[in-house]
This record gives sequence, structure tokens and C-alpha cells, in this order.
Amino acid sequence: MLDLRTPHHSSAKGAPLSQPRATPWVRGHRKYPRAEGPIYPLTMPQSLSFLLVHIVFSTKDRVPCLGPSVRPDLQAYLATVIRNAGCECYRVGGVSDHVHLAVRLSRTITVAQLLEQSKTSSSTWLKTQASELSQFAWQNGYGAFSVGPTDLEALRHYIDNQEEHHRTRTFQEEYRAFLKRYGVEFDERYVWDREMSRARRVEPSALDDFAETPDPGRCPVLG
Repeated sequence: MLDLRTPHHSSAKGAPLSQPRATPWVRGHRKYPRAEGPIYPLTMPQSLSFLLVHIVFSTKDRVPCLGPSVRPDLQAYLATVIRNAGCECYRVGGVSDHVHLAVRLSRTITVAQLLEQSKTSSSTWLKTQASELSQFAWQNGYGAFSVGPTDLEALRHYIDNQEEHHRTRTFQEEYRAFLKRYGVEFDERYVWDREMSRARRVEPSALDDFAETPDPGRCPVLG
């Protein structure tokens, strides 16, 4: 084994040899010429990303308290909060008991952090908009599903058509379909707020019917 700590090595006749060095141009016994021109450090000066996320969450216990008079202002408010957090909000929509967001996530914030800011700020604002909303609250959880950039327009269209879409399908049926398509394992006892999960029994056929029935505002993920 070659000891690189030895300053000099002698030949058989005692003549000193120069200290061996390991260089990137020597591989085994073959020598490669040094590259000409300036040498630049192999670093990435920027951190770049495109993380498109479809976010869904409902009112607490899915109470249908978001009427047509408050939804436009709520949607504009949510979009502003999301943009102030450094993200891009391509679309906000929904119906009386839940909202959908199409968001390009900033590389410096997590989905959980963004939703904590958005829910806290918007619920505080909503309580000031009408006396019947003084006790308003969002559900504790949320759904976040990745979407490819090429499906952005389809996602916008899906969110824009929420009212027509939910004439025949509930939020629970829609949400189960997302979980199934993304292969997310879940327990019905913990997906929904406690009061509503006790009040309604899950019908297994509901999800299959939703997946097979044509819908005018279909999400790119749901087909």
C-alpha cells in the first residue's frame, strides 16, 4: 500500500523520486490531457421548482354556510393570502360546504404551513362578514393532490364547474374518489369531522358510481 505521508521515495539506485500525487487526469496507468479554458465550480446557484397542488378542504362538519353572496369575496381573500405567502394561486372555487384551490407551491413553504395560514386568516375574516358566520370554522384536515403542469387548464375547468358538478355528487363522494385514485389509504372514522362521521354511514357503491358516471366538469385526475 502506498503511504502518501512519506515525503520522498527512493529508486533502486537511491535516487529520490518526486512525491506521488493523485490527480483527476490519471486513471489507472492511462493519462488524459487537462481540459483547456477556465474551470467553473459545479454548483447550482438557484433552487427551482414547479409544484402544482390541488387542495381541498371543507367547512367544519361540512355545514353549508358559504352562500353565493360570500363566496366571491372569500375566494378572492384566499387567493390573496396564498399569494402573500409566496405561492401562485391559479384558481379558487367550491360550493357551500367546501373549497378547491389550484396552487403552485413555493419552494420555501410546506402545504401544511400554507393551509394553516390560509385557514386561520380566512376564518377570522369570515366571522366579521355576517352574524350567522360568527362561529365559522374550517375542518381540521385537508386533501392535497399533485397535478402535472399539462393538466393545469383541466384543473381550472374542474374548479370552475363545481356548482354543476355537485348537483348530483356530495363532497364526501368527491373526496373519496380523489383518495381512491391517488391510492391514499384512509379510515372513514378519522377522515370526517366526528359528528358527521357518526351521522352518516359510508356506502361502498357511492365511490364506484362516481368514478363511472360522466360529469361535465371532470377533474384531470378523476378522468
